[in-house]
Amino acid sequence: MSDRTARPEGANGNGAELIGQIAASIRRERERSGVSMAELARRAGIAKSTLSQLESGAGNPSVETLWALGVALNVPFSRLVDPPRPTVKVLRAGEGPVTHSEQANYAATALSSCPPNARRDIYRIEAQPGETRASEPHMPGTVEHVMIGSGRALVGPSEAPVELGPGDYISYPGDAPHVFRALAADTLAVIVMEHI
Repeated sequence: MSDRTARPEGANGNGAELIGQIAASIRRERERSGVSMAELARRAGIAKSTLSQLESGAGNPSVETLWALGVALNVPFSRLVDPPRPTVKVLRAGEGPVTHSEQANYAATALSSCPPNARRDIYRIEAQPGETRASEPHMPGTVEHVMIGSGRALVGPSEAPVELGPGDYISYPGDAPHVFRALAADTLAVIVMEHI
């Protein structure tokens, strides 16, 4: 795995705020797990200098880097990007922490992270035709549920993705390689990640 960068954005396009939040989350989760910076970097397949920059708020992580760190820390991706929110939560279209893929025109917005004792995260996906967003396996036991809101996409296990349209739903193992490829402009989807 190589070092990667992207353009995280906060609810109001404030990337600095989200980067600071991600930095604090990575540091908190690394310390909670009791691993050194060098060991976490090794597990995630990134350079120690990159991890140091991320923890200091000087880095700009891509969705791929955050997934790799989440897997290495055995925590959901959302725990690294989604701040605590009030009990009643409303996110309008265009709000929420957004991370972008370097592989494809694909943006994931964390809508809801796992509260204590829950085992799921919810994301809104916005994607454009072009490169496929290939995902490495997530934590063991992860299942992804995807429903297309508009557009069309090729979604599912890397070896057998399925073409989906508006209203179509698929679930598949998230702990194996999987893909999401928009086949129509302005494809929107909701992904629920279930952590067993």
